[in-house]
Amino acid sequence: MAAAGGRDVERSVVRDAVAGTALLEGGEGVVAMLSGGRDSVCLLDIAVALRGAAAVLALHCNYGLREGADGDEALCAALCEQLGVPLVVERPRRDGPDATGNLHAWARDARYGAAFRAADGLGAAALVATGHTASDQAETVLYRLAASPGRRALLGMAERRGRLVRPLLAITREQTAEHCRARGLQWREDPSNDDRSFARARVRHELLDALRAVHPAAEASVVRTAAELREESELLDELVDRELAAARAETGAGRISLGRLRALPPGLARLVVRRLAEDVAETLAPDAARRHGELLALGGDGRAHAELHLGEGLRAVVERGVLRFARDAE
Repeated sequence: MAAAGGRDVERSVVRDAVAGTALLEGGEGVVAMLSGGRDSVCLLDIAVALRGAAAVLALHCNYGLREGADGDEALCAALCEQLGVPLVVERPRRDGPDATGNLHAWARDARYGAAFRAADGLGAAALVATGHTASDQAETVLYRLAASPGRRALLGMAERRGRLVRPLLAITREQTAEHCRARGLQWREDPSNDDRSFARARVRHELLDALRAVHPAAEASVVRTAAELREESELLDELVDRELAAARAETGAGRISLGRLRALPPGLARLVVRRLAEDVAETLAPDAARRHGELLALGGDGRAHAELHLGEGLRAVVERGVLRFARDAE
């Protein structure tokens, strides 16, 4: 595929790295989430190179929240015309019940919802691809570690989650910029990325810079650690599955005896408690794992029934030495 800058995309280091992951293979097409920044521009170009323009659909969300939003949309339209890719533009507006709460969370939900709707139009097996890079991965791990203690904070983002794929997760932001320059592709910078009133911007420009000053490979070390821990997490999940299967045979599904729980290594006991709680809550329940010591003490005074409220509508219930979790509505 001939490049605007005179170089062949087939020779791109980024293209070869993404091809090696096989994340863009299969499915009934790919929806590439396109913001107009360097990473998403690079993603779209690579998706076209690997799958062909006919199998790719670009999605851009124009929230109308900043002065340059229409300029971002115009660049995305020009890029898609250049690459021969159809473009879907969504213009979510924050009003009514959506006008309160976290702005970034609302915008994220809006664009992912739009992306999966677009993918459904291509077929049930169509993929949704984002331009998250290794730089984003390092920032995510550091931010989560600061905001929420626990092993999960160190896992970062997964390369694949159902139909959602992140093909650039081993590629740095500098590499995506180099790819775009070599291909003669324009991109837009989002000024909010440099706004230190946002926590993510402080992590990017202060914390990561400080870590690079300690060691130039700091970013790569964070990303590699997250990848290794995610692999090891799969083994831990198997141990939890095995323990819960044994508990199910003894006390029934969704329950475990306190005696059995106390006999487990503390780390495994926390993971078992968290899994039981989250199966009932149908969302993350970090307090259940953090307070597993209190849970083990429930019913220790000989009472047949004891409860511990964990917040967010969830409570732990011990009946005759057996632990289960329930919603407050029950």
